[in-house]
Amino acid sequence: MQLNLQTVLSRQMNSNRTVIVTSKQGDIDGDGIKDNVFLTANKTPDSPFWRNITLVIHNGRTNQYEQVPMKNDAGYNPTLFLGDFTGNEGDDILVVIDIGGSGGSIYAYVFSYFNGQLMTIFNSDSFNESYQYDVHYKNQYKVKVNSHYLKERYILDLTYKDQEYLSEIYNKEGILKAPIEGWVNPLSGLYPVDFNRDGIYELEAYQRIAGRYNADSLGYVQTVLKWNGKAFAPDRQNVAIFGKGI
Repeated sequence: MQLNLQTVLSRQMNSNRTVIVTSKQGDIDGDGIKDNVFLTANKTPDSPFWRNITLVIHNGRTNQYEQVPMKNDAGYNPTLFLGDFTGNEGDDILVVIDIGGSGGSIYAYVFSYFNGQLMTIFNSDSFNESYQYDVHYKNQYKVKVNSHYLKERYILDLTYKDQEYLSEIYNKEGILKAPIEGWVNPLSGLYPVDFNRDGIYELEAYQRIAGRYNADSLGYVQTVLKWNGKAFAPDRQNVAIFGKGI
């Protein structure tokens, strides 16, 4: 007797408070038949925190299901997005999980079928390891951000900050009272955007630039990643800063 996915999962879940957090439908393996995609997790009592977040794919043609664990499988607000990132037949799977805390960081994965096998083609750990920066305050109310991976430099103008902020770190001539280093946080946002309107999505990655402390936000590094046939490569990168009222 064949059982549907809900019945199979329910039998496994009853003993450990595992629930289906969210679900989507799409043609994941490119066979022209819709598949069901779920995120399951263990619910924490009286908390929005989820543990043991697992990707589950129910094949619409074979009625088989596949459970895909993730290295970083705990957090808040786990979400699914299905869309074509690679140009292959079928939908790819984007999973994003909020970590929580003042940094606003996320865990993120993209999965895609290649030659009948589900592969991880993006993960936030590898992205964070590759996209490293240094942040230095400079004289005359400037901050220098060096992007090591792309070998690019960005100069931020701090004159939009209020006078109290600036007077704490600069003298009246705009000279730093002491050296200050900031940093760029790990991945804090990853969004599917079809910039070319060709049906293939790019990934727009956000990393927050912090100054003297984490809540001292200076702007965001924005990196557009495009699939090149083997991996997501940077298509372009820029820095967005906050404005000041006029």
